[in-house]
Amino acid sequence: MKIEEIKELIQALEQSTLTSLEVSQGNDSVRLEKNYAAAAVGQTAPISMPVSPVPAAETATPAESTPAPQFRGSAVTCPLVGVFYAAAAPEDMPFVAVGSTVKKGDVLCIVEAMKLMNEITAEKDGVITQICVENGQVVEYGQPLFYLA
Repeated sequence: MKIEEIKELIQALEQSTLTSLEVSQGNDSVRLEKNYAAAAVGQTAPISMPVSPVPAAETATPAESTPAPQFRGSAVTCPLVGVFYAAAAPEDMPFVAVGSTVKKGDVLCIVEAMKLMNEITAEKDGVITQICVENGQVVEYGQPLFYLA
Protein backbone atom coordinates (compact mmCIF):
# COMPACT_ATOMS: atom_id res chain seq x y z
CA MET A 1 0.00 0.00 0.00
CA LYS A 2 1.12 3.49 -0.73
CA ILE A 3 1.31 6.14 1.98
CA GLU A 4 -1.33 8.21 0.15
CA GLU A 5 -3.78 5.31 0.36
CA ILE A 6 -3.12 4.93 4.09
CA LYS A 7 -3.64 8.67 4.61
CA GLU A 8 -7.00 8.42 2.78
CA LEU A 9 -8.02 5.53 5.05
CA ILE A 10 -7.09 7.56 8.14
CA GLN A 11 -9.14 10.51 6.91
CA ALA A 12 -12.12 8.25 6.12
CA LEU A 13 -11.97 6.70 9.61
CA GLU A 14 -11.74 10.12 11.30
CA GLN A 15 -14.80 11.38 9.41
CA SER A 16 -16.91 8.28 10.16
CA THR A 17 -18.56 6.94 13.30
CA LEU A 18 -16.56 3.71 13.03
CA THR A 19 -14.09 2.99 15.81
CA SER A 20 -11.76 0.71 13.84
CA LEU A 21 -10.94 -0.24 10.27
CA GLU A 22 -8.87 -3.08 8.85
CA VAL A 23 -7.95 -3.28 5.17
CA SER A 24 -5.97 -5.99 3.37
CA GLN A 25 -4.59 -5.58 -0.12
CA GLY A 26 -2.43 -8.42 -1.44
CA ASN A 27 0.22 -9.15 1.20
CA ASP A 28 -0.24 -5.75 2.87
CA SER A 29 -2.70 -5.06 5.67
CA VAL A 30 -3.44 -2.01 7.79
CA ARG A 31 -5.49 -1.79 10.99
CA LEU A 32 -6.59 1.62 12.26
CA GLU A 33 -8.38 2.34 15.55
CA LYS A 34 -9.78 5.53 17.01
CA ASN A 35 -8.75 6.58 20.49
CA TYR A 36 -12.04 6.82 22.40
CA ALA A 37 -10.76 9.46 24.81
CA ALA A 38 -9.51 11.71 22.03
CA ALA A 39 -12.63 11.16 19.92
CA ALA A 40 -14.93 12.05 22.83
CA VAL A 41 -13.31 15.41 23.63
CA GLY A 42 -15.65 18.22 22.66
CA GLN A 43 -18.64 15.96 21.95
CA THR A 44 -21.69 16.29 24.16
CA ALA A 45 -23.55 13.30 22.70
CA PRO A 46 -22.96 10.62 20.08
CA ILE A 47 -24.02 11.71 16.59
CA SER A 48 -26.33 8.72 16.11
CA MET A 49 -28.32 9.38 19.28
CA PRO A 50 -30.12 12.75 19.36
CA VAL A 51 -30.63 14.16 22.83
CA SER A 52 -33.72 16.12 23.77
CA PRO A 53 -33.49 18.49 26.72
CA VAL A 54 -35.60 17.69 29.79
CA PRO A 55 -36.82 20.58 31.94
CA ALA A 56 -35.45 20.51 35.49
CA ALA A 57 -38.95 20.12 36.98
CA GLU A 58 -39.44 16.84 35.09
CA THR A 59 -36.12 15.28 36.08
CA ALA A 60 -36.74 12.05 38.01
CA THR A 61 -34.96 11.19 41.22
CA PRO A 62 -33.19 7.80 41.33
CA ALA A 63 -36.12 6.25 43.24
CA GLU A 64 -38.59 7.43 40.58
CA SER A 65 -36.48 6.48 37.55
CA THR A 66 -37.83 3.93 35.11
CA PRO A 67 -36.22 0.50 35.18
CA ALA A 68 -34.10 -0.55 32.21
CA PRO A 69 -36.15 -2.21 29.47
CA GLN A 70 -36.39 -5.99 29.67
CA PHE A 71 -35.83 -7.79 26.38
CA ARG A 72 -37.57 -11.07 25.71
CA GLY A 73 -35.67 -13.77 23.91
CA SER A 74 -32.14 -14.15 22.67
CA ALA A 75 -30.18 -11.41 20.95
CA VAL A 76 -29.22 -11.65 17.29
CA THR A 77 -25.92 -9.78 17.29
CA CYS A 78 -24.03 -8.16 14.45
CA PRO A 79 -21.09 -10.27 13.23
CA LEU A 80 -19.21 -7.28 11.72
CA VAL A 81 -18.96 -3.49 11.61
CA GLY A 82 -21.04 -1.87 8.89
CA VAL A 83 -24.31 -0.18 7.95
CA PHE A 84 -27.63 -1.85 8.84
CA TYR A 85 -30.30 -2.14 6.16
CA ALA A 86 -33.75 -3.49 7.03
CA ALA A 87 -34.65 -4.18 3.38
CA ALA A 88 -32.89 -5.20 0.15
CA ALA A 89 -33.67 -1.82 -1.45
CA PRO A 90 -34.99 1.51 -0.10
CA GLU A 91 -38.40 1.02 -1.74
CA ASP A 92 -38.77 -2.62 -0.55
CA MET A 93 -40.57 -3.77 2.57
CA PRO A 94 -38.30 -4.67 5.54
CA PHE A 95 -37.27 -8.32 5.79
CA VAL A 96 -38.85 -8.57 9.27
CA ALA A 97 -40.94 -6.55 11.70
CA VAL A 98 -41.76 -6.96 15.39
CA GLY A 99 -44.02 -10.00 15.59
CA SER A 100 -42.64 -11.64 12.43
CA THR A 101 -42.20 -15.40 12.64
CA VAL A 102 -38.86 -16.51 11.21
CA LYS A 103 -37.29 -19.87 10.49
CA LYS A 104 -33.64 -20.81 10.78
CA GLY A 105 -31.83 -19.39 7.74
CA ASP A 106 -34.37 -16.62 6.97
CA VAL A 107 -32.76 -13.27 6.08
CA LEU A 108 -33.32 -10.72 8.87
CA CYS A 109 -31.35 -7.78 7.47
CA ILE A 110 -28.32 -6.76 5.45
CA VAL A 111 -25.13 -5.23 6.85
CA GLU A 112 -22.98 -3.41 4.31
CA ALA A 113 -19.26 -3.54 5.02
CA MET A 114 -16.67 -2.25 2.55
CA LYS A 115 -19.20 -2.19 -0.32
CA LEU A 116 -20.20 -5.83 0.33
CA MET A 117 -23.79 -6.64 1.26
CA ASN A 118 -23.83 -9.31 3.99
CA GLU A 119 -27.12 -11.07 4.72
CA ILE A 120 -27.71 -11.67 8.42
CA THR A 121 -29.85 -14.78 8.89
CA ALA A 122 -31.79 -16.27 11.78
CA GLU A 123 -29.83 -18.92 13.65
CA LYS A 124 -33.03 -20.55 14.96
CA ASP A 125 -36.81 -20.49 14.54
CA GLY A 126 -38.68 -17.84 16.50
CA VAL A 127 -40.58 -14.57 16.63
CA ILE A 128 -38.98 -11.11 16.42
CA THR A 129 -39.73 -9.38 19.76
CA GLN A 130 -37.64 -6.24 19.20
CA ILE A 131 -35.66 -4.48 16.48
CA CYS A 132 -32.79 -2.63 18.15
CA VAL A 133 -31.42 -0.51 15.29
CA GLU A 134 -32.76 1.81 12.60
CA ASN A 135 -32.35 1.53 8.87
CA GLY A 136 -29.09 3.15 7.72
CA GLN A 137 -27.54 3.12 11.20
CA VAL A 138 -23.85 2.20 11.63
CA VAL A 139 -23.58 -0.98 13.71
CA GLU A 140 -20.66 -2.46 15.64
CA TYR A 141 -19.42 -6.01 16.07
CA GLY A 142 -21.45 -7.79 18.76
CA GLN A 143 -24.18 -5.12 18.89
CA PRO A 144 -27.71 -6.55 19.29
CA LEU A 145 -29.75 -6.11 16.11
CA PHE A 146 -32.88 -8.07 17.05
CA TYR A 147 -34.31 -10.07 19.91
CA LEU A 148 -35.79 -13.42 18.93
CA ALA A 149 -38.07 -15.47 21.18
